[in-house]
Amino acid sequence: MRKFYTICLTFALLCTVAYAAKKYPMTAASMVPGARAEVAISKDKNGNTKLKMIVQHLANLENLTPRAAAYVVWLQERGGSSENQGQLKVDKNLKATFETVTPLKSFDVFVTAEQDLRAKDPSGPEVLKATIQP
Repeated sequence: MRKFYTICLTFALLCTVAYAAKKYPMTAASMVPGARAEVAISKDKNGNTKLKMIVQHLANLENLTPRAAAYVVWLQERGGSSENQGQLKVDKNLKATFETVTPLKSFDVFVTAEQDLRAKDPSGPEVLKATIQP
């Protein structure tokens, strides 16, 4: 019986964590009109913000004008500087996912088309954006 209660408690906690995830739609720029994306936000056990981005129908980089070498994900706290979180890799079906963890609570998440995936500051055109607020 104790094992049953432990399993039920574990399941309830997992459901609570999954339910606690909040989803934010991302706005697509006119250069990628078919793109659809959303960001799911939840908390980890340390109170940090877990971010999972799911993207569909994002244009191939070689089809952009101007051409770009990589899609880069950025986080920017209000009034702060942008931080490069890494590359958003698009598969052959024009889909991509990206996950990261940040201590930020309220921030903008956006994707740019960059010439250098290690860019220190965003310089390419912004293709997707969402504002995250708890």
